Amino acid sequence: MKKKMLSALLCATMVAATLAGCGSSGNQPAADSGTEAPAADAAEGGTEAPAGATGDGLVYWSMWDAAEPQAQAIKQSIEAFTAETGIAVDVQFKGRTGIREGLQPALDAGTNIDVFDEDIDRVNTTWGSYLMDLEELAKANDYEATANAGLIAACREVGGGTLKSIPYQPNVFAYFYNEEIFKEAGVEKVPETWDEFLDTCQKIKDANYTPITNDNAYIASLFGYHMSRLIGEPATEEVVKNGDWDNEAVLKTAQAYEELASKGYFSETIESNQWPAGQNTELAMGTAAMYLNGSWLPNEVKDIAGEDFKWGCFSYPAVEGGVDGTEASNYGAQVFAINAKSTKAEQAFQLITYLTKGEADALLSEMSVGIPADTSNTEWPTLLTNVKPVMDSMTTRYPWAAGAEANADMTPIIVENFTKLCGGSLDAQGFVDALKAAGN
Repeated sequence: MKKKMLSALLCATMVAATLAGCGSSGNQPAADSGTEAPAADAAEGGTEAPAGATGDGLVYWSMWDAAEPQAQAIKQSIEAFTAETGIAVDVQFKGRTGIREGLQPALDAGTNIDVFDEDIDRVNTTWGSYLMDLEELAKANDYEATANAGLIAACREVGGGTLKSIPYQPNVFAYFYNEEIFKEAGVEKVPETWDEFLDTCQKIKDANYTPITNDNAYIASLFGYHMSRLIGEPATEEVVKNGDWDNEAVLKTAQAYEELASKGYFSETIESNQWPAGQNTELAMGTAAMYLNGSWLPNEVKDIAGEDFKWGCFSYPAVEGGVDGTEASNYGAQVFAINAKSTKAEQAFQLITYLTKGEADALLSEMSVGIPADTSNTEWPTLLTNVKPVMDSMTTRYPWAAGAEANADMTPIIVENFTKLCGGSLDAQGFVDALKAAGN
């Protein structure tokens, strides 16, 4: 089934096309920690009010660009909400840059904003002081009856023990792979341990495929996940924040990846891969088998991969003597929040409930190829069928990149040198030495 490589011109065209539309996942976690966001930030959109909306209704600032499928689904559902309830909603699609740069100044200036959304960590951490406590509203509306319990718990955790946001469009970070390559290589089950992972890589290489690809937007996660498997995410975060590069887990992680590189398990172009080269011209084109990424990936590359691409998914493998296993990963969602100064809290919560339940949630899942938030919506998009058991198995939540990007000053240093390590131009000790030198 291995696809023939198209001409360089065609590949370049596909990359350009995906760059134009790749923001459809909406998950821009890399930007949370200083790495350039995987999807281009959408231009700030103007007001997109549904029919019947007036200035007297709710004001909702959204992270989506108006052209994205998420925005289209939300706009359609808001129109239905207004028709059904008579509550007008002025939805303003700001895009990632617009919401990240404009929301806090607007809130500080007293701008009339009732509802806003963004990533679970950004909303609850960066903008935590602006959030309304939603515990009583959730209880009064029996909201949690069909909500994802794990995500609600995550919202409480990042909200300091209190529910201050409502999750939608869930996501999980894991290894995504080409099932056809696994089948052709004779890989009968997904690897759950590091030894099994090494065996899988060798079988794939023997079948004349590239086992692993990655790029500058996500490669720090390889470092973070292996470290967190060894010593746990909190300890990994402390190592990164404090520059404790003499911690033995750093060298062990580097040695594990030095072995992968020495055996030829990485893409030959990994040192020069700039997002989205790995996912577009290698994984989606059928020459590379695996890519550690988020559940937004199948949607981002579906036009390149084609309808017959069979997606597989497995959690980052456990390592011998490690603290965490395959039950741990970065999983989360975008979330809605209500401005603590809003005078229309009940109406705002009514809107949030409408958008995250029933038909509106199902529509968003369908249009964006995303995971539904309402547990009553049991039908997942076909491309994400194999993601469900991975998502359902999660019990330990890592933050973005499993702590690898906890120190924004070190993120580009880790990315640069870990990329060299994976490419084979730097050995394990050289990687550790580079981090130590940068921290002095």
